[in-house]
Amino acid sequence: MKKAILGKKLGMSQIFAADGTVIPVTVVEAGPCAVVQIKTVAKDGYDAVKVAYGEVKANNVNKPTAGQYKVAGVAPKKTMAEFRFEDCSAYTVGQEIKADTFVVGDKVDVTGTTRGRGYTGTIQRWNGHMLMATHGVGPVHREVGSMGANSSPSRVFKNKKMAGQYGHEQVTIQNLEVVKVDAARNVLLIAGGIPGPKNSPVIIKNTCKKVKASKWFK
Repeated sequence: MKKAILGKKLGMSQIFAADGTVIPVTVVEAGPCAVVQIKTVAKDGYDAVKVAYGEVKANNVNKPTAGQYKVAGVAPKKTMAEFRFEDCSAYTVGQEIKADTFVVGDKVDVTGTTRGRGYTGTIQRWNGHMLMATHGVGPVHREVGSMGANSSPSRVFKNKKMAGQYGHEQVTIQNLEVVKVDAARNVLLIAGGIPGPKNSPVIIKNTCKKVKASKWFK
């Protein structure tokens, strides 16, 4: 069965495996999510489950979205997302999806929005090399460098790595491992780092890659 849940990144910590190995983990508040709608091939052309997560004031939800919550009998939520599953028979409208839908050892893909860094130069944005810090070089040591030929073609080629807005984009980290599930507090501990600052929304779902043996647990 394919699984997915909405959550919120709380920060990073570490735990210890049975052999004393230190495991860096990201702490994620996963759910509870409410199922708002079940889409089917017959009615919508495809199978999907629409879920919602996070507390929000009813006045901050627009009328079309509030209508969806009313039909589903679910209190208004802050975030809504749709997950495509081949089989949605395990879900019903109004059902709650909690962190214990995942178990220790599950491999997951985590999607989040990276921290925005504003307008940055090529060194920070593309990890480029600085010019040599010696006499005769400069006066700028963090510039973009050569732009290409002069008279031909007399222009900068497309996709040249230049300065610009950096961050605040959707990024997915694949094949991470769930190392602990705290069902009482709806918290997942996921090995490694995931995109986004603290309290940013994330999507956790089964990995689309080939599942390998656990690195931490036998």
